[in-house]
Amino acid sequence: MSAEQSKQQGKSGAHIVAAALKRHGVEVIFGQSIPAALFLATPQYGIRQIGYRAENAGSYMADAYARLSHKPGVVTAQNGPAATLLVAGLAESFKASVPVVAIVQDVHRQMVDKNAFQELDHLELFKGVAKWTKRVSEIDRLEDYVDMAFTAATSGRAGPAVLIIPIDLFNEQATGASGKRTASLGHFPLDRSVAAPDAVNEAAKLLATARAPLVIAGGGVHLSDASAALADLQERGSLAVATTAMGKGSVDETHPLSVGVVGYFMGERGRTRYLRELVTEADVILMIGNRTNQNGTDSWTLYPENARYIHLDIDGQEVGRNYDALRLVGDARLTLEALSAALQKHDLSKRTQQRAELSKRIAAGHERWQAEVSNTLNLDASPLRPERLMRDLDSVLTSETVVVADASYSSVWVANFLTSRAVGSRFVTPRGLAGLGWGFPYALGAKVACPEAPVFALVGDGGFAHVWSELETARRMGINVVLVVLNNQILGYEKHAEKALFGGYTDACDFAAVDHAAVARACGCEGVRIDKAADFLPALKAAFAASTTTVIDVVTDERAYPPITLFENKDGLNY
Repeated sequence: MSAEQSKQQGKSGAHIVAAALKRHGVEVIFGQSIPAALFLATPQYGIRQIGYRAENAGSYMADAYARLSHKPGVVTAQNGPAATLLVAGLAESFKASVPVVAIVQDVHRQMVDKNAFQELDHLELFKGVAKWTKRVSEIDRLEDYVDMAFTAATSGRAGPAVLIIPIDLFNEQATGASGKRTASLGHFPLDRSVAAPDAVNEAAKLLATARAPLVIAGGGVHLSDASAALADLQERGSLAVATTAMGKGSVDETHPLSVGVVGYFMGERGRTRYLRELVTEADVILMIGNRTNQNGTDSWTLYPENARYIHLDIDGQEVGRNYDALRLVGDARLTLEALSAALQKHDLSKRTQQRAELSKRIAAGHERWQAEVSNTLNLDASPLRPERLMRDLDSVLTSETVVVADASYSSVWVANFLTSRAVGSRFVTPRGLAGLGWGFPYALGAKVACPEAPVFALVGDGGFAHVWSELETARRMGINVVLVVLNNQILGYEKHAEKALFGGYTDACDFAAVDHAAVARACGCEGVRIDKAADFLPALKAAFAASTTTVIDVVTDERAYPPITLFENKDGLNY
């Protein structure tokens, strides 16, 4: 028996799990007090615990941590009601292909199916929101199952894995020696593969000879860490590149061939409103890590019917889901590198000849957008216009700033009115399922992943109300972020959609007044309330310089809505 194997004897299950987590490079677990035995062991392995206030927020933190660190986020929960609160977060991770390992404590093995306290069928609970869900029953298999969970989460199309461990297993002492395991699986993509060479060559030929090619990059570019490869393809191939909301930041938006975010928010005052024809008139479209979902395609009306599509994705089932395409099934980074090399073997004179005119067209579209915003809005008005806030924010952002947003309007304001100034800039938005309440916990998870980076979060008052309690988490754990609340006292998207579609709205869309700055101060954070446009930028600069989390509660115009195409020419919104 080796020395390594003999060490396993006499260890409790909690120590076996903690040691396996350390082997996989885990430095942080988002968890409350349970599994208690595990959290009593993890400090001995150099693993930090971030104690959330609610399990759903903890799962959101783990998701953002994974997106920024390229390491699977680890979150824990007790059986029963606590475990059910993980479902929302894991569902977002599942749809957005983000690797999260959830460790769920279960009831004692001898109490299964006896109506033990908070007993629940967790295998059924997580069936629709995880790639892999297993319950381990023997201590000699603990390491095996931890490794399987990490492999499931980080390989292929990444996503959540749920490992269910009975409470008594954490305290049981190992009597036998397990096999020696040395693999470190705590990074992603775990295995990189390149698309078929013949398909890559065909794609290169299509891009080189196209009349009007376009690249539309999705969130898969960030997940693959493929931004540099995409930038190289953009430059070498003289290709116009647009992104989805989740793909924002994958290219430098100040590059003359960068279009901006395209999708369902190309309406009035939208950043790419005057560049829509670059999409609709394209004859060859390369989609990268792009789910071709409803919002990204403006309900499947934006992408042209007669274009030739090339679809690059790690998941072969996504390729061709909504648009027949040349299949490039593989890792985005490796395949983009191969595609760029293949492109150089073709005559690119057509691309280089069109480059100057294409750049001029994109610049003119952006200039028209800027003029429309400036000429149609009073950016000094009170209550404040979100466009003014975004303009001021954009003036202080750097390429190192991590920007996160809640779902709904917050994601749209960020996508349209902030600028990615470097290849691989991070704008993190919950677009997998687009549920409210993610923004603030995302910011906390992002800051844990990138402690040296400034982290900014934009949320609405509706979404922030889901997670106020995590202000205490931010203070207690010393996680310092800047949070802006767009306080319009309504559930904005819902109220405006109802008025656009029905001419009226349900009473639940209106909220009572809340002073979020006062809530922040009550939790020991900084809180500033803004009701004049000129006061916002100084408050923002002070917040970035502060040594604690700051909430800037901004009284905004409830009639302000972002450039969603559904809202164009709707009389119900003129109120």
